[in-house]
Amino acid sequence: MDFGNLLKLYQEIGLVAVFLVLLIYDIYASERAMKHFRLVACIVFGLHTLSGFVFSVAGNSVETAFGSMFVLSEMTVFMKNILNLAVWIVFLQAGQWLRSSKAIRQREGEFYTIMLASLLGMYFMISANNFMLLYISIEMASLPLSCLAAYDKYRERSAEAGAKYVLTTALSSGIMIFGISYLYGATGTMYFNDIVASIDNVLVLFGFVFFFAGIAFKISVAPFHLWTADVYEGSPTGVTAFFSVPSKAAASFTLIFILYRIFGNIETVWHNILWLLTVLTIVIGNLFALRQKNIKRFFAFSSISQAGYIMIGTMSEHGVTATIYYILVYLFSNLAVFGVITSIENSSQRTDISAYNGLYAKNPRLAVVMMLAVFSLAGIPPFAGFFSKFFIFASAFARNDYALVAIALANTVLSLYYYLLIVKAMFINPVDEQSVGRIHTDPYNRLSLALCTAGILIVGFLSGIYEYIGKLGGLQ
Repeated sequence: MDFGNLLKLYQEIGLVAVFLVLLIYDIYASERAMKHFRLVACIVFGLHTLSGFVFSVAGNSVETAFGSMFVLSEMTVFMKNILNLAVWIVFLQAGQWLRSSKAIRQREGEFYTIMLASLLGMYFMISANNFMLLYISIEMASLPLSCLAAYDKYRERSAEAGAKYVLTTALSSGIMIFGISYLYGATGTMYFNDIVASIDNVLVLFGFVFFFAGIAFKISVAPFHLWTADVYEGSPTGVTAFFSVPSKAAASFTLIFILYRIFGNIETVWHNILWLLTVLTIVIGNLFALRQKNIKRFFAFSSISQAGYIMIGTMSEHGVTATIYYILVYLFSNLAVFGVITSIENSSQRTDISAYNGLYAKNPRLAVVMMLAVFSLAGIPPFAGFFSKFFIFASAFARNDYALVAIALANTVLSLYYYLLIVKAMFINPVDEQSVGRIHTDPYNRLSLALCTAGILIVGFLSGIYEYIGKLGGLQ
């Protein structure tokens, strides 16, 4: 056995080590020791996250392992670091809810380990260089998500969210494997590099369409988005945050590699497909967000719209840097939103938008964080979201896609309206009987909100981050 192959899986091995530490602690720790489980989980996984930024691949080298099924590069390492950062923030935010009732508190350890199991699948999705490994990785990431959606099983909406996600993800997996079977039948191989040589076969195009339909479900691209609002609303808010950022980010990163490692030579063919679905995604997300009264459904449709902006970047190789940067900014903005929602829901059990009336009067810090987050999601300067949208639009403008830029800009203006409805509720609407009272946010969640706020305010001005992403090797 070549142990050099295992060394190339250092991030995956590190994550498995974290998983085992938390699993053993959960099994053998006393009831008194379990009170510190959240602290242990955050510290151990935080060290793993930090190590990902410290140890990286030198230069623009691309290394392979296990018969070239696994790829390691600067870009894959950075993408996994983004996922680690997002999951660590979710860990910080979810702990207070996990202690909210005895039934959930008894299964606290399972929440963290199931989430890590899903993250491990996302790691392999990003590094896969073979469709068989990719499909297994996607299933490995998806199945734990079903458990997480239904984690609060004694609450009807959570059980319903889990059931809906299981059914829809089963359908998407079937469509995806059908597409992979076309690709294998047309080329006789599962390896990405070998498929490129037979890309002119018409069956390959059919395979791409079906495979894309399966991965589009994970990103919530219209018309494969219908599960999103119900699952986001029914799932525990910490799980909704996980769906919204790490899950969407991993699928987007995977799509980038698929488009340019395999189908880059037929960009003129799939560009039109992506163009149509991108416009549909942005428009549907914005229009349906206008009608929502529940804050989690509201941001479900907001995330669908944001998926459309991510898709704009994936439509050209020059836009890949902008896409990765956009996802990094989206991480801070969206997790800040869900951090505030978590605090309010834990305190009042409310997720209706009317609960936010007059929030600034009684909880000014939460109101300010929410305002900064929605301003960033809307692309208002000088927040990071403005710069991320600028780079996305610039990538489309550079390929002379003026119509797409015009449609996206018009929808950005529309999104300002519904995002400002949240700001209006917090700062202008008076406190009434539906408003929440003064809220105590636990220290872990306060730390997560501080990190997200710093990201929203600072990342946009640190041009070195965008330049660093642009120099990452390993796309091809």
